[in-house]
Amino acid sequence: MNPKLAAPDPTLAPVEADIDALLKQGRPIRHEFADGGRLHIDRPLPFLCVYIGSDHTAAFDAASANASYLIAPHPRLASQVARLVAMKMFRQCGAFLIIDIGELSIDRFLTDDAPFLPPFEIALATGNTAQEKAALKRFAAAAAEREVKYRTPRVCDLNLAEWQGPQLSDVLGKIPCLIVRFAPIYRMTGDNGVYPALRDLVVSNIVDSTLQAVSAFLQASKLPSPTTHRSLGRRVFIEAVARADRDIDKVASAFDFLLAVTPINSEQGYLEFEANGFQRMPTLLYRPLPFDVSAEKRKLYSVSLDHLEDPLLAGLLCEKQQELDLQLSMLASRETSRFAELGRALYGNVEPDLAVRAGRILNNVAVAKRKAGAKSLSADAVAAAAREMIARYSAACPDFKASVEIRADLPAGLLVSRNRLLVSRNTSVPPERLMALLSHEIGVHLLTYFNGETQGLSMLRNGLAGYEGMQEGLAVLAEYLVGGMTATRLRLIAARVLACQAMLDGATFEETFRILKDDFSFDCPAAYNVVLRVFRGGGLAKDAIYLRGVLQVLHHLRNGGSLTPFWVGKISAAHFGAIEELRTRGLLRAPRFEPAFLSSQVARPRLKKAMAGMDPIDMIST
Repeated sequence: MNPKLAAPDPTLAPVEADIDALLKQGRPIRHEFADGGRLHIDRPLPFLCVYIGSDHTAAFDAASANASYLIAPHPRLASQVARLVAMKMFRQCGAFLIIDIGELSIDRFLTDDAPFLPPFEIALATGNTAQEKAALKRFAAAAAEREVKYRTPRVCDLNLAEWQGPQLSDVLGKIPCLIVRFAPIYRMTGDNGVYPALRDLVVSNIVDSTLQAVSAFLQASKLPSPTTHRSLGRRVFIEAVARADRDIDKVASAFDFLLAVTPINSEQGYLEFEANGFQRMPTLLYRPLPFDVSAEKRKLYSVSLDHLEDPLLAGLLCEKQQELDLQLSMLASRETSRFAELGRALYGNVEPDLAVRAGRILNNVAVAKRKAGAKSLSADAVAAAAREMIARYSAACPDFKASVEIRADLPAGLLVSRNRLLVSRNTSVPPERLMALLSHEIGVHLLTYFNGETQGLSMLRNGLAGYEGMQEGLAVLAEYLVGGMTATRLRLIAARVLACQAMLDGATFEETFRILKDDFSFDCPAAYNVVLRVFRGGGLAKDAIYLRGVLQVLHHLRNGGSLTPFWVGKISAAHFGAIEELRTRGLLRAPRFEPAFLSSQVARPRLKKAMAGMDPIDMIST
């Protein structure tokens, strides 16, 4: 490429000024053209993805999902802007590649008499330089590796002589260019309909293959290449992403799901249950919902995710949208049989292996008897200790602003609600469990809330879809790391699994109570508290996630995984790869807070033991 390439039409002076501001001041470019085109570059990069046309096709989405792209309604604008960007960025980066992305007119391998779904076509063309050929080869290999809903890509050469569409390469001169065309397999035959999920998969394939091609181009140009091609992706949230995140957060902030399904008369309920000989489920009372479920659902689905230009973030927001929809449906069905079935959809069934693990714990861990006259800490003492721990985090960083409230309308124990720690007035904690309890609630739940708040996305503060399992797994691990995992606590976690299984299999409140009391030697108050949690709202399968989550964490550690990515916010095990990609792209900051317990002398050898591989039974400290 000639770095002295002549400057384009002087009418593009505002674009040139934008590029200069990007190079000198680091200001991202978001330039809208009068005829509908757009130039987006979030930082100096050695490539530009170009889509020519005005139709919102999958090729449009694939181009605009990148950190550097141009949408041009006609070839003249495309060539002028692409040449200007190439000239400027070549001087900055030392090499530059244009990726021209478009669609083929037909899906020619799909015929009426095809006995099964055939491959689909991806056609490529490029120049004769070694760098361009390296980019084409890597793109072809990456694209061919990914199946798209039962159809495998077949990469072919694009015959430019027969191509009837606009050819950007004709006017680029010596600027390296990779041309990508793919079959519109996401379109329905015979009408203008599309298969949305298939479209998303095609876009994801093209975006990933494009970044791999750029990485290969840089290697062939003898320039430093990124440690992962994903780091060439977006590093700036466009306003559409920020707006969608804010709007979904408004719905999420309109209610507290766990508070809404937690009885406000748990202690009175126990007295009623005891009075009738533990033979009939007590009457449980709940807070009235301070919002209209249908109205919140309308708000939720009024949030458009169509123009976010980032398939990964769009997918995360869509998952959260669906999870909130399910939670709202559950609240509308509170105290009905439908609540439990919706809960099954949200939290899943109890896997046979998980139930076996829980049974093994209950059968092999002896019931611990507390010494007569052993002291316990009151709710006031627990709240005071919690405020002291929060103050230590706040001293390290004033952004850690959490409140502690003592409440009379909660069952015994602690509950985190966003940035509040709620302590039940009926809480009574053995001293040896205090640090474990606070590390669980403050060192994990509150800490990840505040870390997520610094990331620029509310969904990382409130939690990605399905985050609760990993959160509780990390919190249970914290209890072990500070030396507070007791036999009583581990048996309680296991009992919750079997109580969930019994409830989902159709057992009643009183039948599940008798299973814990008669088969596993729980005393009446302890059995009641487990069953109350599982049957709240009409049957909540959430409590199986504690043991499931800690097993996932231990598996992660045993396989060499780090805990650090899980502190960036509230994420699930399924999102580990997504978080790693966002981190490598520079969209996520390092966690502002790390749990204080990780650096303690007590925790270090325990964490080392967990990394070597251990069973939950091995976590018992006292």
